[in-house]
Amino acid sequence: MVKSLNNIKGPIEEELKAFEKHFRDSMKSQVPLLEKITYYIVQRKGKQVRPMFVFLSAKLCGATNESTYLAASFIEILHTATLVHDDVVDDSYERRGFFSINALWKNKIAVLVGDYLFSQGFLLALKNKEFLLLEIMSKAIKDMSEGELLQIEKARKLDIEEKTYYDIIRQKTASLIASACSAGAASTTKDAELVEKMRLFGEKIGIAFQIRDDLFDFGTDDVGKPLGIDIKEKKMTLPLIYALNKASWVQKKKIIYTIKRHSDKAEKVAEVIEFVRASGGLEYAKQAMLDYRTQAFEILHTFPESPARDSLEQLVLFVTDRKK
Repeated sequence: MVKSLNNIKGPIEEELKAFEKHFRDSMKSQVPLLEKITYYIVQRKGKQVRPMFVFLSAKLCGATNESTYLAASFIEILHTATLVHDDVVDDSYERRGFFSINALWKNKIAVLVGDYLFSQGFLLALKNKEFLLLEIMSKAIKDMSEGELLQIEKARKLDIEEKTYYDIIRQKTASLIASACSAGAASTTKDAELVEKMRLFGEKIGIAFQIRDDLFDFGTDDVGKPLGIDIKEKKMTLPLIYALNKASWVQKKKIIYTIKRHSDKAEKVAEVIEFVRASGGLEYAKQAMLDYRTQAFEILHTFPESPARDSLEQLVLFVTDRKK
């Protein structure tokens, strides 16, 4: 049975409480408009899963310290900046049930706010001479940018192989969770092999996390009614890729045409969802997600038993069994 998020936080409860102030302080500005917007962001923060990965990875490898707080702050700043920019790229006006930054202050300001957050993260690391952290996070930003652009490029054809799909999500989604785990480990150990082991652990979880996200688009008994958001945005997800690979040439051509030309029509999106369900695409994707989760557990279980290891295992279960 998966523990609640509050129970998972047990070994790092004190660190997370102290982190709140670190995070708020790291976003402060002398510009009143920025202060207003960053206050809005802080008040509507999410579950803070990525800082949890930082602190638990740190505790798994040693004792948390000031470097760990810097790593967690940088990760959360970076994640926030990417969300602000993503909402502009996707023309999205809602985030976590609230208006997005671009919905309230328009695209120009949203882009500048994202840029400000990126620069704050870099300065945070530079001021504290955390050069390894800077390297880890710079690579994450590069990977995320390349992953997003690769996805946009491939979306034009709507006919990608599984390998390309994994390349995209490894860079676009998994790189940030991988960075959270490696940065957390690097804050408490100088052992490069341990840091790389935690990076790989985070990458496996990030891939599993994205596949879980893919499954939401098609609706299941666990999740509720189908939404089809990825189909409307012409994004290739693992269940759809599998279904297209199993289809006849004629059927494949018809589905791709439907997504390209009629993804704005609810009844056509429903047809694509039914096609994927009938193909076994959901079962295939779920098994792939479980395989990556198993690989992550195999890495995690090379570490001695501890409250931090137990919470990391539960956090992995939480993000892959989540309902939203």
